[in-house]
Amino acid sequence: MTKITESFELYGKEYTFTTGEVAKQATGAVVVTQGDTILLVTAVVSKERKDYDFFPLTVDFIERMYAVGRIPGGYLKRESRPSDKGTLTARMIDRPVRPGFPDGFKNEVHIVATTLSADQSNQPDVISIMGASAALLVGGVPFDGPAAGVRIGRDRNTGEFIVNPTFQEEENSDLELTLAGTPDCITMVEAGADEISEEDMLAAMTFGQKVIGEFCAIQQRFIDRVAPEPKVYPLDVPVAEVAERVAPYYDQMTTALSDADKASRIAKVDELKDEVKATFSDDERAVWGKEIAAQLKALEKKAMREMVLNSGERVDGRSATEIRPITVNPGYLPRAHGSGLFTRGQTQVLSVLTLGMLNEWQRLDTIDPAPGKRYIHHYNFPPYCTGEVGRMGAPKRREIGHGHLAERALVPVLPAEDDFPYTIRIVSEVTESNGSSSMASTCGSTLALMDAGVPIKRPVSGIAMGLIKEGERVAILSDIQGLEDFLGDMDFKVCGTERGITALQMDNKAKGLTVEILAAALAQAKEGRAFILGKMFDAIQTPREDLSEFAPRIISIKVPVDKIRDVIGSGGKIIRGLQEDTGATIEVQEDGTIYIASRDTGGEEAKRRIEAIVKVPEIGEEYYGSVVGIQAFGAFIELLPGKDGLLHISRMANGRVGKVEDVLNVGDEVHVKIIEIDERGKVSLDRLDRPDAPASSGSHESFSDRPPRRDYDRNSGGDRKPRRRH
Repeated sequence: MTKITESFELYGKEYTFTTGEVAKQATGAVVVTQGDTILLVTAVVSKERKDYDFFPLTVDFIERMYAVGRIPGGYLKRESRPSDKGTLTARMIDRPVRPGFPDGFKNEVHIVATTLSADQSNQPDVISIMGASAALLVGGVPFDGPAAGVRIGRDRNTGEFIVNPTFQEEENSDLELTLAGTPDCITMVEAGADEISEEDMLAAMTFGQKVIGEFCAIQQRFIDRVAPEPKVYPLDVPVAEVAERVAPYYDQMTTALSDADKASRIAKVDELKDEVKATFSDDERAVWGKEIAAQLKALEKKAMREMVLNSGERVDGRSATEIRPITVNPGYLPRAHGSGLFTRGQTQVLSVLTLGMLNEWQRLDTIDPAPGKRYIHHYNFPPYCTGEVGRMGAPKRREIGHGHLAERALVPVLPAEDDFPYTIRIVSEVTESNGSSSMASTCGSTLALMDAGVPIKRPVSGIAMGLIKEGERVAILSDIQGLEDFLGDMDFKVCGTERGITALQMDNKAKGLTVEILAAALAQAKEGRAFILGKMFDAIQTPREDLSEFAPRIISIKVPVDKIRDVIGSGGKIIRGLQEDTGATIEVQEDGTIYIASRDTGGEEAKRRIEAIVKVPEIGEEYYGSVVGIQAFGAFIELLPGKDGLLHISRMANGRVGKVEDVLNVGDEVHVKIIEIDERGKVSLDRLDRPDAPASSGSHESFSDRPPRRDYDRNSGGDRKPRRRH
């Protein structure tokens, strides 16, 4: 294949598709660029059809640190497991691409998007969706494309939408909406927002659908120039005889599904399936085993969907808008900094919050310009939560994705770092699951934040919406359970406060998802969110006034930048001493901000000492100081840590003092007042609690009649070099 390039400009950004130059042994390969961000996206389809009961698609997003001119951190200095951002981007590619393959396609497909260059301005994730679509089409794969992804931002000042905003443009955007799909259908939505209205979100989605169509049109123009030869792959075709023998059990399947308890319903459905399988001979089961299972699953899907569309009643007896019973328990764990147990039906999540110093933030070793984050949300989905046996290990892609959604939903309501100088980590433990555990973790995490006393702007709740669509018949379902997610057409998660939306996530399998359906789903979700918030308010209305007794108290103070050295000391001696003496943890920032954390009064003592270190004495101030040095002409008094003043012998007592030791000794405490500070910062003192000079003191050689010396150093013995005269 010869090299073919398609360059174009849309909405002020420059893009390029190139094929026929690199990775020519892949089924299809395309280099896609936006600005100087460059990705190689390859697609390979196996030659053999696999005997799987699922479509074997794998998507990998590879972040190479050379793309931003950095060497990976860590001991190995090599990229290892994908970052969370890499995992989320792989999911972002997978979700809109997967529905584009024909039913029965069982050849393995591997899509790899490798970041070759990242200009730290143009983001690589959404253009990789276009690259995946183009790579499949260039390779002649039977894919229902072209498909594209776009990110929509909105300028806070003008309200104008921004297409594929740069990292810099996103800083002034109150919306980050990522959509993917074809010119006719949105298949995937991800969004984070600063409490924007349903109407504004719908307008952004409508605009995004239009933009997707424009990108797809240009992509099709590129594919037409390539003119790939279509490849033919065998497809699994349903066996008519199996479908005919399974179909008569429709009514029995409907009855088996009509059980609100998940475990009981699954048992009844499995019992019916075993009964149907028994009607086939051993030879038939050996030949048609996977086909029988597929037809029974199709029967279950049909029965569930028809039940909703025909009667308006769901498998657990709820109406389309009804939400399962909710139980809210903030403060579930006595020693945690904050916790919340949220239960909705047979879904339950325990969210636990921990507060830490800002230096405990998560540092990100990725190609994105963001160095790290102070709010961390982790989501765990152990096998026991669905009554299953499984291996426990590193978080899977689903767990990372669900944790990211809950994190994104809560970020807009968190207090600013200056107002609440803590790193915040929440772990959501899914203890029971039957649908929408990510939304339960959002609600549970809100409870944990409020229980911990974190001053969030407003509480956030979340709800998962579903869709059943057969032709013109449509049912929108609130608070879907697992079966409705698996057998339905849409999983639409909406999070927000009483003021507006903070996060969205949608996967759609239905063709012809109209703006009217999306509008209805958003309106129904708003009602559901309000209902859930009401249940949460019944348990806790506002963040608690005080932090947990087990949480660190963090005090922040600001010192002049030129005083940072005084606080740290030579080799860190001063700050180490402060931490050892007070038991507080002290963190010094480059701008002079100092954070002091402790669980007792040590923090206040550390603050007092630091303020004393950086304080600049002023004329007229009074101090109670200790004598730290004695010379023939006077005594040096420590006013503040590291700051001394000279009390001249003539000001130590009433009357003549012949020798300093007649009146003062090292370690004595005296009450003094600053009477002069010269241009070099030398401090002269007067004693306010003067005693009468001893009668014998005047017989000694005295300096009392001499004027105070300005050029002194307590460590030099008072000696000066003579000034050179010219």
